[in-house]
Amino acid sequence: MLLTVTTTARDTGPAPGPATDLGHLLHKHPERVQQFVQSFGTATVFYPEADDARCTVAVLLEIDPVRMARTRGRDSPDFSLGQYVNDRPYAASSLLGVAVADVFSTARAGRCAARQELADSPIPLEVRIPVLPCRGGPDIAHRLFEPLGWAVTAVPVPLDPAFPEWGDSRYVDLTITGHLRLADALGQLHVLLPVLDEAKHYWQGPDEIDKLLRSGGDWLTRHPERELVTRRYLARTTLTRAALARLAELDERPDGGAPDDGPVSDAEPRRAPLAALRRDAVVRALLDVGATSVVDLGCGGGALLRALVEEHRFTRIAGVDVSSRSLEQAARALRLESMSERQAERVTLFQGALTYEDPRLGGYDAAVLMEVVEHVDPSRLAALEHVVFGVAAPAAVVVTTPNAEYNVRYPELTGMRHPDHRFEWTRAELAAWCERVAGTHGYTVEHRGVGEPDKTLGAPTQLAVFTRG
Repeated sequence: MLLTVTTTARDTGPAPGPATDLGHLLHKHPERVQQFVQSFGTATVFYPEADDARCTVAVLLEIDPVRMARTRGRDSPDFSLGQYVNDRPYAASSLLGVAVADVFSTARAGRCAARQELADSPIPLEVRIPVLPCRGGPDIAHRLFEPLGWAVTAVPVPLDPAFPEWGDSRYVDLTITGHLRLADALGQLHVLLPVLDEAKHYWQGPDEIDKLLRSGGDWLTRHPERELVTRRYLARTTLTRAALARLAELDERPDGGAPDDGPVSDAEPRRAPLAALRRDAVVRALLDVGATSVVDLGCGGGALLRALVEEHRFTRIAGVDVSSRSLEQAARALRLESMSERQAERVTLFQGALTYEDPRLGGYDAAVLMEVVEHVDPSRLAALEHVVFGVAAPAAVVVTTPNAEYNVRYPELTGMRHPDHRFEWTRAELAAWCERVAGTHGYTVEHRGVGEPDKTLGAPTQLAVFTRG
């Protein structure tokens, strides 16, 4: 099975340079051929072309079916010839995703000491997989990759070109092109290759949900096909339900449940997801303090902004995020293009970092940090405090963050609730932080809980309302 990744030279942007910088990002020199032994075969990395204008890296994975059969679990019921005669040597699958993740592990983590600015920047990319199982046809490939910013070409592979009347096979020749960080592209491929095949060829452990969230948490929460992706990736109903519940905490949409959940009876209505409760609680807090202008700091895909727009008491609304893609998603979620001129005048979106002073952050009655502080490195929290509470200094600040004590109520959770969280506070830790910040900058603070509380552990989400005076 074969996968190629191509980039071209960059004349402009934050990291201009020749196409051969791809070798730095991948930590694989273009003039070398390297082999990496996997438990199921051997991955060979080489560069079919490498010059300043265009550079392509190829991963050729050769499967050893005998080795795979011998490493199957003793309790496996499959003793058929299918263990040895199958499409695995020729068609991309979850095994290719595993090999790519292993071979390019540093690039997938977004690290490149020699070119970190380049690793952090979107670059032109073209990924091609000539033979890819695609259950559901080319339409599935479009539905999975296009929301992530890729242009998709998925050409069905005929069963036999000599006999066109036989029709197409379940395979496609897939090419995707886009302008993304290489780390994001590799993470998306790691998740979506087994999703397209609707099969995983390795044993799934209890930490599979954490693997999914590490690879897809930042984009999967906002993906319109997240339920399809989660079900196909995990394959096991119990894991799927748990994963969808955790993804629902990171987005405003209901988790949807697994396809075999059945209808919900009138006597047992489906509970609102925690993300929706959190959003509603923030809006109530803003109304309680009498705010009419609000800036959503770290607005993401615009879940809170939509709720703010629907409340007519908020006459001026702003969303700021460090990610330009998140701002594009927020604009689509708000349907800014179809808003009336009067409505559109209420809303402003702009890119910015919350750890640097920015005059655009000032002049609002209230600011919101909804599920933001836990994504900030502890060493950078002081900078965020200075910018939000000291420089922007709105009359009110609403902060929400997970309650670390409540995590034991999630049986499938290992570690923190999201792989990008730098920390998660207990109620006492949040209270200590709030009291220090409030005392330093002249605020008072009120604490509330969001979600169904546990008598001992408290509510799943903590909410703090800072007010001046």
